[in-house]
Amino acid sequence: RKPQAASRKPQAASRKLDDALRSSSSRRSNSVVAPTKAQVVSNPASVGDIPVVGIGCSAGGLDALEKFFRHTLATSGIAYVVIQHLAPKSASALPELLQRFTSMHVSEAIDGVGIKPNSVYVIPPNKDISLLHGKLRLLDPTEKHGLRLPIDFFFKTLAADRKDKSIGVILSGMGSDGTFGQRAIREACGLTLAQEPSSASADAMPHSVISSGLADIVALPEELPAQIVAYLKHPAMTLDTLPNEGMFQGELEKIIVLLRHQCGADFSLYKTQTITRRVERRIALHHLADIRAYVRYLRDNPHEAQLLLKELLIGVTNFFRDPDVWEYLRTTAIPALLAARPEGTTLRAWVPACSSGEEAYSLAMVFKEVLAQVDPGERFQLLIYATDLDPEGIDKARKAFYRSAIATDVSPERLARFFVQESNGYQVKKEIREMVVFANQNVASDPPFTKLDILCCRNLLIYFRAQLQNKLLPLFHYSLNDKGLLLLGSAESIGNFSHLFSPVNQKARLYQRINNVQPKPAVEFPGKVPVPTGTPSPSTEPMPAHGEDTGRMAEQLLLQNYAPAAVLVNADGDILFISGRTGKYLEPAAGKTNNNIYAMAREGLREVLTGVIHKALREQLAIHLNGLRVGTNGGTQTVDVSVQAIDKPKSLRGQVLIVFKDVAALPARRKTRKKVDGDANEALTQELQQTREALQVTHEEMQTSVEELKSSNEELQSTNEELQSTNEELTTSKEELQSLNEELQTVNTELQSKVEDLVWVKNDMTNLINSTELATIFLDNEMKVRRFTPHVESFFKLISSDIGRPLSDITSDLDYPQLKSEATEVLRTLVFKEGKVGTHDGRWYRMRIMPYRTQDNVIDGVVITFMDISEFKKSEGTMSNRGA
Repeated sequence: RKPQAASRKPQAASRKLDDALRSSSSRRSNSVVAPTKAQVVSNPASVGDIPVVGIGCSAGGLDALEKFFRHTLATSGIAYVVIQHLAPKSASALPELLQRFTSMHVSEAIDGVGIKPNSVYVIPPNKDISLLHGKLRLLDPTEKHGLRLPIDFFFKTLAADRKDKSIGVILSGMGSDGTFGQRAIREACGLTLAQEPSSASADAMPHSVISSGLADIVALPEELPAQIVAYLKHPAMTLDTLPNEGMFQGELEKIIVLLRHQCGADFSLYKTQTITRRVERRIALHHLADIRAYVRYLRDNPHEAQLLLKELLIGVTNFFRDPDVWEYLRTTAIPALLAARPEGTTLRAWVPACSSGEEAYSLAMVFKEVLAQVDPGERFQLLIYATDLDPEGIDKARKAFYRSAIATDVSPERLARFFVQESNGYQVKKEIREMVVFANQNVASDPPFTKLDILCCRNLLIYFRAQLQNKLLPLFHYSLNDKGLLLLGSAESIGNFSHLFSPVNQKARLYQRINNVQPKPAVEFPGKVPVPTGTPSPSTEPMPAHGEDTGRMAEQLLLQNYAPAAVLVNADGDILFISGRTGKYLEPAAGKTNNNIYAMAREGLREVLTGVIHKALREQLAIHLNGLRVGTNGGTQTVDVSVQAIDKPKSLRGQVLIVFKDVAALPARRKTRKKVDGDANEALTQELQQTREALQVTHEEMQTSVEELKSSNEELQSTNEELQSTNEELTTSKEELQSLNEELQTVNTELQSKVEDLVWVKNDMTNLINSTELATIFLDNEMKVRRFTPHVESFFKLISSDIGRPLSDITSDLDYPQLKSEATEVLRTLVFKEGKVGTHDGRWYRMRIMPYRTQDNVIDGVVITFMDISEFKKSEGTMSNRGA
């Protein structure tokens, strides 16, 4: 692998910097006071209370470090650890240099040293530094050459050790080292800061953190120390207990309501501690007085709701997290699963809360590795559904591009097999991307995926209350196929649902779905529950004003006491309004409140009403059910029921009115046994008829539902086929475009070659003409100058701007006025002319006028050449004089 974070250039820069520092290390700035013993001694606070600031930069970050520490308060009670990319084999003079900028004690970190407040520790060369229980530990780097990420390594240990008192600062530097570490600090509710990229000599590291949405504060280096102190001194970060827990809980519920209203996410069943820690962090970050001020700030700033949502979602993940778990899946669990499935099966997996996709892609890679071992023919396939509530995380997962830092989690063999290396990261190969389908989904409120073979839900349940966990685990059991695998996080378990799942590997938190004869808990499918409305209770009704219409009150009294009992329901049976006393016919169902007519109807009435409501809506006719035997508390009663769909008024259209009417019992008379048996048979016959009618209605509804489902399935299949066809067309178009691009590149290369040849030909012709010293003029068909050689300028006053002008307009020293007429004659007859012409100053030239022929043998003007024969003419005159 190519060196990146610790490349040769930073190493060379570091060595150059260290050499310069050694020469000046003896000179100290007079403006900085040497640290005193009192400043070095730890504060009375315990080690666990000391805030630790990790500062990451590369070899070119010296200027940023200077500005940072010159503005750092020496008595803040904070410990600073500087992690810089250093040359492995060169000693560093950074501690001596930093001591010039601060009065705090600066030293090179030593293995096992306990951190102290108001102190600065610098990483030694060729070491990785970590923090455990308040002590710095030095380790040899795992990578001797190539990619090394010491900042990420320290920030992760800092987050694990200091939790919400961990602070990470990224200054100037190349690469992306520190981004994954800042993510870990954010998960632990710490503070993340980055240098303003425009002020950095190398902006790659700050830009990486900022573009990933991980920087709480972005500022100039000299402004960051004050931001850190203000954050740590905020009351929300200094109080261990809330001043008014009741008030805080009430305001916290308002925040949950605002999040549900603005973002559509319900956190009412999340653990209060999880939400509280992150709300307190946002309060301190914005320097607000208390949670009430934050509620106002949240209402006035919708963007803050999105930021709080991202923090609550805690999108922290990485490839092959907990390597032992993935190794067990690869070697044991998935091969056993394949052995239990028929050949050619397409397995289905679901990864809820997938964040940016690393876990889903990890599962796809492991499955490919298993196929290579146990099924070389790849008769099995795996389709993975990966979902998350965060749309930004889903977008990043779909792009499948990850920074170079993933090399610390992914082996070189997997990088070479499943990734394509690019300039600043890795792209997941197409064969892996095609195995995963990403979608936005809320696992707590949206319908689940079903018929699954693998369900990988890791480190999600730990943020939920027991009520939501008890809802999701039966739902997971319903979603899985028989002997399907459920993979949970290291801190999660199945709780009281051991009758639904059996442990496959307790250490890996891997469970298998089981079927047994024990009664299973009711599966509560996610969905929006209609909010019932009803008449206000008498205790909450307003008192009538003095003089109110007594007739209206009397009418209400008559309706409540003398009119038959009735209820108004919607198409699903949810009770919307109650009139009169309905206690003899309806009773509240046990368990969770459920205002549905089917749940509240008494015995004998519940079965008859099944399907009648839909039938009344469909036929728009009143349905009368007479002589129903309805159970009461210890006895029975006879009731007539009328079910009528409402068409008017328009506001009540689509709702159903159910009216109950008691049937008076006949006086008891002496009956013969035959009469008693006849009455009993008649009652049974009537009840059987009613049951048959209810069953018929139910059957019709089921048939309708099946037809609708079939129609929906066909539409979905048609849509899927269209999408597949579109995808194939796009793929074909892409291939055609690639082919066309290659052809254009070939043509472009050929044209470039021809242009180069023409340039050289032009150069050759220019040199040839200049070497012959021939004066040449090229004229077009209209006797306008097209081109000329430099030697013509000795007798024609030509300049470059004269091209395109008639030759007759050009001043000439030639004593030959018939030049234009002869050139025109040559153009007409195509017979060249030759002669001698002189100039006014006594020079002589041999002139030749020829037609200008193109390569296509087309006459396009004339060419006039002049050869200087002045010397020859002079010699000829001398010889003539001697002869005379």
